[in-house]
Amino acid sequence: MKDRTKPIALLINQMSASTIWIVFLGGFLLLCLSSCCIKASDINGSRGTEHLFRHSHTIEISSLLPVDSCKPSSRGNKHGASASLEVVHRYGPCSKLSSHKPSHTEMLLQDQARVDSIQSRVKYESDRDRGPKRAVNLPAKSGSTIGSASFIVTVGFGKPIQPQSLIFDTGSDLTWIQCEPCEFCYEQQGPIFDPSKSTSYSDVACGSECDELASANGNAPVCRRSATSTNNLCYYYILYGDYSYSVGVFAKDELTLTRRDAVRNFPFGCGVDNEGLFGGSGGLLGLGMGKLSFVSQTADRYGKRFSYCLPSNPSSTGYLTFGRDGRTRTPKKYVRLLKNSEDQSFYFVMIEAIKVGRRRLSISPSVFREADTIIDSGTVVTRLPPAAYAALREAVERYLSRYPKAAPLSILDTCFDFNGHKRVKVPKVRLYFLGGAKVTLRFSGTFYVANASQVCLAFAGNQMPSDLAIVGSFQQTTFDVSYDVAGRKLGFAAGGCD
Repeated sequence: MKDRTKPIALLINQMSASTIWIVFLGGFLLLCLSSCCIKASDINGSRGTEHLFRHSHTIEISSLLPVDSCKPSSRGNKHGASASLEVVHRYGPCSKLSSHKPSHTEMLLQDQARVDSIQSRVKYESDRDRGPKRAVNLPAKSGSTIGSASFIVTVGFGKPIQPQSLIFDTGSDLTWIQCEPCEFCYEQQGPIFDPSKSTSYSDVACGSECDELASANGNAPVCRRSATSTNNLCYYYILYGDYSYSVGVFAKDELTLTRRDAVRNFPFGCGVDNEGLFGGSGGLLGLGMGKLSFVSQTADRYGKRFSYCLPSNPSSTGYLTFGRDGRTRTPKKYVRLLKNSEDQSFYFVMIEAIKVGRRRLSISPSVFREADTIIDSGTVVTRLPPAAYAALREAVERYLSRYPKAAPLSILDTCFDFNGHKRVKVPKVRLYFLGGAKVTLRFSGTFYVANASQVCLAFAGNQMPSDLAIVGSFQQTTFDVSYDVAGRKLGFAAGGCD
């Protein structure tokens, strides 16, 4: 048998010391790189190599296609939470609501109507606080447009329980549902709530509780005697930005979240005249900061804490949880909730900077200081000050210049045609908030997909620099977004749901 060690030894002897060192160093670096990849895989699971592309997303085009069947999120159940509800998209296959699904253009126009309504409402409050230096017209729209709000939870009203599917909205305070006998009601999926069948129902008489309605919906309540009561009852009315409305009696009843969580004497609107784009839901669950919101009314029980995860796909599910909850293992990044005298219902935050890929956008700090910013579950697409949006649009267009441009989609003016590509590479967008939090958006929180040939940047610019900026639901999807109202902070944790 030939001795194979001699040629190897001879080769080593003929190699220079520097050559040996290069070979050794190359092998060592290769080993280290392999080790790093293994460690990243251990931490991040299937996204193990994502650290190699920390400034971009690589997306399979096939993953953008819609799914017709319901696939509940594997991370969507809040085990051990105080009270947790399943969240579904009202037009998706997981929803029990059989209503007309609007086109992309219809939904985006409804979204713009909501934004116009919110901005008008905040501007009115701001002008009113400045005093009577100039005449101001009260906006006819006392509530935000609901047509674009997309997420539904199911709760129970009364004893025995009558289930109701409600739109939940962080931009509204008053909770209301349709009630029998209903004079003028829109078509609702499932039975309308019947107060006569509830042993725990009661009307609210005129007085201090009734007066709180003015702060909840911007309209003073009306007191009058009903045909079935000798007392003067409290009547509410709320008109939304798309001219949807609800009118009825201010009442109290037991509200059941889960089998273990029921809230007695919960104040709500019992609507007997309702009209609008409510998508077959029974009404609205108000999660704003005002006194009549569910958050404030249950402060003793849940400590003004709640969290939610909005699914990125209509075929998946998320959650809405009340009370302290430590389910998410991913560390939360906290944003400061700011006090704002112009409107006590909204959750105000401040964006300080935006990054696209590796590049921090050149936006003057004064741009974000001039415009207040809120985070809102009912607005779909994030609205930015004009200068900030222009910088974001330019950076994204430069990054995606290799792909053909597509026609604008309603209010979305920056669209691309990915048709014919198996996969695409897009930049990651990061939002930097006051308080030090950096939130890296997923692809689903950055781009609005109409189809493979029309994929649009899911941001829009405001008309005026001082117009209210809004962080919409699209940018919040898949995050565990936790509100600590008493502690005045807002937390983001990645991987809350799919």
